[in-house]
Amino acid sequence: MDSNSLIKQLLLLGLGTTSVMLEKLRDVPEDLLRDGKMNSEQATDFVNDMADRIKTEQGNLETFLQRQIRNVLQDLGVPRQNEIDELRGRIDRLERQVRDLENKKW
Repeated sequence: MDSNSLIKQLLLLGLGTTSVMLEKLRDVPEDLLRDGKMNSEQATDFVNDMADRIKTEQGNLETFLQRQIRNVLQDLGVPRQNEIDELRGRIDRLERQVRDLENKKW
C-alpha cells in the first residue's frame, strides 16, 4: 500500500466518522424536543453549533493525521516528492552530460 492510499483511507475514515457523529447528533435534539426539554429554535441552534464544532475538530484531526503520517514516512526514509523531483533533474543533467561526452568522442 502506498503512502497516498494510506493517507486517503485515513482521511476517508475521519470523514465517515464525522458523518456518523452528525447523524447521531441530529437524534439528540429530537429526543429533547419530544421530552419538552428544548424548543425547536434551541434544537436548531444546538445542532448547528455542534456541527460547526465537529467540522472544526475534523480539520484539526486531518492536519494532525497528515503531520503524523509525514513524520512516520520521514522516519521510514521515504523521500518527499520535491526530493524525488530534484533527483530526477540531476539524473537528466547527468544523462545530457554523458551524451555530450559520447558525441565529442566521435
